[in-house]
Amino acid sequence: MAVANSFVSNRIATEQAEQAEQAEQPAHLHSIEDSPARPEVRGKFIFIGERKYWIKGVTYGTFAPDAEGLQFPAPEVVEGDLAAMSANGLNTLRTYTVPPRWLLDAALRHGLRVMVGLPWEQHVAFLDDIATTSRIEISVRDAVRQCAGHPAVLCYALGNEIPASIVRWHGRRAIEAFLKRLYRIGKAHDPDGLFTYVNFPTTEYLQLPFLDLVCFNVYLETREKLSGYLARLQNIAGEKPLLMAEIGLDSRRNGEDTQAESLAWQVQTALTSGCIGAFAFAWTDEWYRGGHDIDDWDFGLTSRDRSPKPALDAVRDAFAAAPFPPGTDWPKISVIVCSYNGSATIRDTMEGFLTLEYPNFEVIVVNDGSTDSVPDIVGEYLGRYDLRLISTENRGLSNARNTGWQEASGEIIAYIDDDAYPDPHWLQYLAHTFMTTDYVGVGGPNIAPPGDGPIADCVANSPGGPVQVLISDVEAEHIPGCNMSFRREALAEIDGFDARYRAAGDDVDLCWRLQAAGGKIGFNAAAVDWHHRRNSILMYWKQQQGYGKAEALLEEKWPEKYNALGHFSWSGRLYGKGMTESIPTRRNHVYQGQWGLALFQSIYEPAAGFFTSLPLMPEWFLLIGVLAILSLLGLSWSPLLWATPLLVIAIAAPIAQAILSAAKADFPSPHPSAIERFNLRAITAGLHLMQPVARLKGRLEHGLTLWRERTTAIPRWLYAEKQALWAEQWLAPDAALRDIATLAREQHKVVLEGGDFDDWDIELNGGPGSARLVMAVEEHGAGRQNLCFRYWLRLPTIVVGTLFAGAGLATLAAMQGAWVAAAAIGLGVVVAAFFSLRQSAKGIAVFSDVLTKYQAKLSATNVDNAQVKAVE
Repeated sequence: MAVANSFVSNRIATEQAEQAEQAEQPAHLHSIEDSPARPEVRGKFIFIGERKYWIKGVTYGTFAPDAEGLQFPAPEVVEGDLAAMSANGLNTLRTYTVPPRWLLDAALRHGLRVMVGLPWEQHVAFLDDIATTSRIEISVRDAVRQCAGHPAVLCYALGNEIPASIVRWHGRRAIEAFLKRLYRIGKAHDPDGLFTYVNFPTTEYLQLPFLDLVCFNVYLETREKLSGYLARLQNIAGEKPLLMAEIGLDSRRNGEDTQAESLAWQVQTALTSGCIGAFAFAWTDEWYRGGHDIDDWDFGLTSRDRSPKPALDAVRDAFAAAPFPPGTDWPKISVIVCSYNGSATIRDTMEGFLTLEYPNFEVIVVNDGSTDSVPDIVGEYLGRYDLRLISTENRGLSNARNTGWQEASGEIIAYIDDDAYPDPHWLQYLAHTFMTTDYVGVGGPNIAPPGDGPIADCVANSPGGPVQVLISDVEAEHIPGCNMSFRREALAEIDGFDARYRAAGDDVDLCWRLQAAGGKIGFNAAAVDWHHRRNSILMYWKQQQGYGKAEALLEEKWPEKYNALGHFSWSGRLYGKGMTESIPTRRNHVYQGQWGLALFQSIYEPAAGFFTSLPLMPEWFLLIGVLAILSLLGLSWSPLLWATPLLVIAIAAPIAQAILSAAKADFPSPHPSAIERFNLRAITAGLHLMQPVARLKGRLEHGLTLWRERTTAIPRWLYAEKQALWAEQWLAPDAALRDIATLAREQHKVVLEGGDFDDWDIELNGGPGSARLVMAVEEHGAGRQNLCFRYWLRLPTIVVGTLFAGAGLATLAAMQGAWVAAAAIGLGVVVAAFFSLRQSAKGIAVFSDVLTKYQAKLSATNVDNAQVKAVE
């Protein structure tokens, strides 16, 4: 306690000292009264006030220093440059050195914002020398203090392209920690300022989640490569804005016309890929670096004497179309909102539609039997945009969503929940993806809005939320229902949503069905909506129970996607906040290329292994229950006390994962105290532990158990059986097996077909017990065959081992007179063995019945062939 009090006291003293230091600063270092609003990050975009700010930028410098060491042209030259930038539609310039106050004032007069570069010795091994690192920290502090609060400042760049060899020399974690230190120094002296670091593909692997926005310099000379790489960077950026800090082309080597053409599509690609903007490199060919004027590269939009090149017009026109060219023939989109008693949040949804910058959409609200004021709230917006309200009795979410698309007139159907609201350009990004691909569906991220309260912030950092599952950077396996859209014709082809899903699971089922029908689903990281999270722990518990029920319903329809424990794994990777971290057993690896010379260096995180994944599953808590029972039985028979250490480990694993996950949580609350941060992380850790328990409860209550029934067949208690079927007409072996598998699927939910290395052909999977079949073909000439089948029951090795271990323990306990322990363990073994064998015996019965039916089919074919021959 004394240590904790000392820490808090030191922290308070530090904060007070920093406040006193800021109070002594000149007034001009603070926010200017009546000045324009400062930029702020909202999800994937930057806003100034209520206006989204598209960065239409150009880099400025570096220039040769003057007599006083200032690396900018004379004020009159700067004034002319800024006026020309503004006249050509640019609104932001990026400097590589700290601009003087007069330059910031001039930028403000011309309506320009400045990305302030904070230069330091990043091209040397700076962490090897304490004096150097201290000097860097002081220079960053002084630079931020010099610009703090100025309304022309867009953001600060804490560095620019630390060379890959320097990062490799110090180690990426040391570099990440140092940049975080610089970030904290900057925030201490300009708390409302935005801070970033300008990265490069050679050090893409740097993980800097504390930054306000993500910046990259990218030089790729084909549209396809740039578009693909930007999609990757968007997933790296996550919920933060992505900005291209440099794009460009050398006109000396490529020609001025080629430079203009290239910059035009680079700007357009950056904007349509969801970036908040781009900086063209550079304003002028004048460039100074490393103590010398660079005169063999010409990247400028203007020449050294400020004569405009064709690239200036090209960039001006490309930026003028931000984010999409005017006059685009946009398809009509029908936005569907389904609501059941959603009056607490649906007003935000309806207000959000007023901000949509899309010229061709309608909104259909399906009131699914609400008993609150949903119809009245929606009615207030009739006439303000193309809006229809359809009220029905309460029939569940899937029925409501079907009603929506069936009544819609748009060729694209977009769904948003009644507790979400759209970004102004939501529909444009969805539509653009449809217009440029053949995807049957497209989704986007959903971000928790700030201001919903501390519990909602904790829930946003907890598992079980609506996240996307991506197969690649642009293709999805699943998109969440709160932000999904589909071609209307694709919905019609599969008859829309399955009505069995009344509250959840319908989006998963729909995605799987579309993909089973041959369709692909896309993802656009800029198609953002804001989705309120549950703001009470009880509501979160009920939500996760409902998701557990949905998983049980999905297993009934898609049993082949679930394992014996009732758990399914995605083929793709989950993206979004709140995922529980597995206990790390293997380090991340960075692809660097031989000698660290790869142009694109990425981090690769090994997938969690089988054993490290187990504590992430709801079924882990069943194991904890079994170990707890064994530990209690240890009171009557001491050898069972060995289960107690295992119980401790089993309990500790999810706790460790919860703490690890909560430690990485990101909270939007402004400048919380240390105690507030601790409380938020403690609640988040508790939610990480609560979520799998709630899911497990929902699963078990709705039939997703270890011994769930796969078939109604009466068990045949045989270990193995053989049957032979005679065929007068030759059959291809694979055709016969497919017919048998089809007949089996009519009676059994999970039918697996043997693979390339299997010595069996068909398996009827029943969880802990299954049955397998193998076929042999005897050829008897003239096309006649004898099809020989053998099928047998099968218990997985782990089940057999567990049963034998349990039987051994029960026997040993009985021999030592521990009758309570012997009876309890023995009963558990008998019950487990009975139900496991029963599942296998049902599979035997299904195979027997299927082969009988197939024999009847073959006999009918034989008779038909005989009759044909008799007629001939």
